Amino acid sequence: MSMAAGAKGGGGRRRRRGHRGGGAINEINMTPFIDVVLVLLIIFMVAAPMMTVGVPLDLPQSKAAPLNSDTKPITLSIRQTGQVFLGEDELTDDSIVAKLTETAKTGTEERVFVRGDKRVEYGRVAQVMAIVTGGGFKKVALVTEPEQR
Repeated sequence: MSMAAGAKGGGGRRRRRGHRGGGAINEINMTPFIDVVLVLLIIFMVAAPMMTVGVPLDLPQSKAAPLNSDTKPITLSIRQTGQVFLGEDELTDDSIVAKLTETAKTGTEERVFVRGDKRVEYGRVAQVMAIVTGGGFKKVALVTEPEQR
């Protein structure tokens, strides 16, 4: 009798492979995860340009390739007016070497980047670099922006 009832109406449930009837589905729903990742990507894309170190400057452009570095160098910034900054702190010419020595983790072997506004006098940039190298720092480099094509 049970055979006849199953053959007539087809009212019996079909079993899916790997799925038990009435149990919880144990699959991860990826849609909320993807939404969160995309929102984080947008947030980081907007926030990344705001994370520049130091004083905002209009840097000159060059065709030089960017340097690959594992450690973060010390960065001196020179404004158009000739003011020198270490991070956000303004320095006098007399205090540049003392602050660099205080900030340097590896002593005078630390790399020092000099960011000079493109409208600052060349003599001022050379003067600051002479102060830094005169203090014993030998790894001193100028920072530029890559040329826009």
